[in-house]
Amino acid sequence: MEEHSLKVSRTARYYSLGKAGKHIKNLWIVCHGYGQLASRIIQKFDAFDDGETLIIAPEGLSRFYWEGVTGMVAASWMTKAGRLDEINDYANYLSLLYEKTLTSLPDDVQICLFGFSQGCATQVRWIMEKFPRFHHLILWAGFFPEDLDYLPHQPYFSDKDIRLIYGTEDQFLTPERLEMHKRLLEVNQLKVKVKTFKGKHLIDREELNEMNRSIKELE
Repeated sequence: MEEHSLKVSRTARYYSLGKAGKHIKNLWIVCHGYGQLASRIIQKFDAFDDGETLIIAPEGLSRFYWEGVTGMVAASWMTKAGRLDEINDYANYLSLLYEKTLTSLPDDVQICLFGFSQGCATQVRWIMEKFPRFHHLILWAGFFPEDLDYLPHQPYFSDKDIRLIYGTEDQFLTPERLEMHKRLLEVNQLKVKVKTFKGKHLIDREELNEMNRSIKELE
């Protein structure tokens, strides 16, 4: 038995809040977590829609039924099966969406990349594949992937606002994982602002809106 691969065209789905144009000052690209949908996570950002902000939420290329063969449809960015191909596919997809979106925005638009849970690794792996221009990276309830070497690219990250936000009751972020990630950041000389809130593995709207306000104060 031999395994083969074949490049094919895919139709990717994404959602937006706000209308693209030269009036836009802030662009958010939001990646959902495992088992979520872009249409769900973008609703968390409705307070960002102020006439000067455009929110784009791409959806993972793999969909499945959350309850087996029926029920809610969910999406995923990658699994361990064919993982390198899946990373390459979504990195190309995100780059295409990124470039397409920027064509209608001003050159000085502030770019915020946001990932929740699995979407954190998705954003970082895309960044490390394509090195897009951005100003803020928000990892919510997720980490920098541990299998990548960031140190050679430290100058690329050094002038960017990078934040890690998570709930103190997050069932997936154990003290051991948090300590391991802390060491990863130290070894790779990555400067990351850490903020916690009382809550579990979720996006808290109040914390999200407060984060948006603090980012705008930097601009």
